[in-house]
Amino acid sequence: MKHRVTIGGVFPLERGGTLTDVSVEARTWGRHRRNAVLICHALTGDANADEWWGPLFGKGKVFDPTRSFIVSTNVLGGLSGTTGPLSVNPETGQRYGPTFPRVTIRDMVRLQKLALEQLGVERLDLVIGGSMGGMQVLEWAALYPDAVGSIVPIGVGSEQSAWTIALSATQRTAIESDPRFRDGWYTKDEPPGTGLALARQIAMISYRSPTEFSTRFGRTSGEAGFAVESYLDHQGDKFVDRFDANTYLTLVDAMDSHDLGRGRGPTEAILRRIDVPGVVVGISTDGLYPVREVRKLAAGLPRCRFVVLDSIRGHDGFLVDADALNDLILANRHTHTRLVESTGQGAAWA
Repeated sequence: MKHRVTIGGVFPLERGGTLTDVSVEARTWGRHRRNAVLICHALTGDANADEWWGPLFGKGKVFDPTRSFIVSTNVLGGLSGTTGPLSVNPETGQRYGPTFPRVTIRDMVRLQKLALEQLGVERLDLVIGGSMGGMQVLEWAALYPDAVGSIVPIGVGSEQSAWTIALSATQRTAIESDPRFRDGWYTKDEPPGTGLALARQIAMISYRSPTEFSTRFGRTSGEAGFAVESYLDHQGDKFVDRFDANTYLTLVDAMDSHDLGRGRGPTEAILRRIDVPGVVVGISTDGLYPVREVRKLAAGLPRCRFVVLDSIRGHDGFLVDADALNDLILANRHTHTRLVESTGQGAAWA
């Protein structure tokens, strides 16, 4: 079921500034709000989790609508209904575009909390997500530990690393250097193209692995060049048709804000305070958030278990190899069950 929730009044932002009467687009599955699950989406995802994480949905799977009330929201600053750069600024009557204020992962989670309360959800048995979604999972555990029964952060560390920030910077430069992207807007007589497409190509290289590229493309070539070049061109062109440059800049900037220790104290101490059970998932060939980084996160969380998804797909393994991910999470549910039973907390997917 689709929902449009409005958070009335002023919504203050962590980096300063405010938004007014913020809209949140949400999807829900199931009816029993007593066992609630929140799915947090990644950078270019949305609330339609059953479309991009379909293998995890169904009876006996991680997301079982017969046992749980499952919620997913479009994030603050994103597309598809939640307030973002394509929304109309009530003060000007025009789209925000490049004037949309900077937001953080914490802002996203604070807004999710308010939206869930309007949907009748006071407590979550499980919060789960990969990449930017994993950042939201960790912030949920840090901001609202009493409202979270268990967590499954996937393909993410405790903070955005210098490596990932560097990749973000190159993507921003690609967009902002596009001569058609003037003063933060694409000119009306020119469709968005080169800059946003190039940013997507850079991202796709970081999302996949050398093993997959070698296996899938090798040195195959044709009249248009190497097969891997054609693949990147296709990904860039496809992305331009479905995404917005200012939205992309907003969300990449929010991801760079990810740092559990920011303003709280030493990261190690903050992790120790997250007394929430769960499973932390690394991806064997992830070059964006390497296994060692995810393992370090898990080691700092006192009641979480670390597991590895074996995939040649790189960072995108949590999306492409969703069947294997579903099986991996379910295989570790017994550990999760013991952890939640030891505290008397719910276990919607145990």
